[in-house]
Amino acid sequence: MIADSCDHTLLEALRAQGLDSVQGAFAWQGGSDLNKPRLGHRRRTRVELTGAAGESVTLYLKRYGPESIWHALKRVLRGRSCVAVTEALNISAARDASVPTMRALAWGQETGLLPRRSYLLVSAVPGDAMERCFDGFLARSSPEMVEAVTVELARVVHRLHAAGYVHRDLYAAHLFLHESDGGCDVYLIDLARMFRPPAWRMRRWIVKDLAQLQYSMPAPWVQQWWPVFMNHYALGRGGRERTALEAAVEAKARGIRRRQRRRGERKARQAQA
Repeated sequence: MIADSCDHTLLEALRAQGLDSVQGAFAWQGGSDLNKPRLGHRRRTRVELTGAAGESVTLYLKRYGPESIWHALKRVLRGRSCVAVTEALNISAARDASVPTMRALAWGQETGLLPRRSYLLVSAVPGDAMERCFDGFLARSSPEMVEAVTVELARVVHRLHAAGYVHRDLYAAHLFLHESDGGCDVYLIDLARMFRPPAWRMRRWIVKDLAQLQYSMPAPWVQQWWPVFMNHYALGRGGRERTALEAAVEAKARGIRRRQRRRGERKARQAQA
């Protein structure tokens, strides 16, 4: 499927490259692959095409190999689409909620008794992942600029949660910071795991999102700016509700740190064995 928002020149470029079908996407040999841990049957490739004004346009191609029968059955029984189609729908939902993110340009899945391979082509977002760039940003920026970015980050996360969705992977690696003369913008990416939990479980997932964010951000920012983030995120929450939320987030973040520390210790022991 091709998105309605895809401009004509880019659409023709996609078709010329065969990126408008599952078969064409998996046959495509161009671009440069992004090697990340634990990708498994997934493959991510940076694609360079030409836009309407003749400019180079950077896109990302996500290809998902055949699922195991067990995972496919679980997904079908839960009424879920394949990962690629799910993320395309999630991108649309996030944009409808005014969350700055990628654009889904093309996607599809093989059909049959159980869908097999699938793919998704998305636009790049400007800037760099906070995981990589935020320490440097903090070192060179004024308190006013750091506060502005903190407020914008809180707005992005608040919009997602206020729309009834959670990210489930809300680490600094999936938040991009774009600096420009007009200020700074924050973008949220990798929405494959995003979903809308039932209302009675929403708080649990909100706590997990916020704890992942707190854990993954630089310690100096957390120490000085996390209260500012929460002031702008927790709009409408006050008193006991706000206190309970913050306590739950802190406890969850401590749990994440303990698990990561134990994981690091296990890897160190294995390396010495």
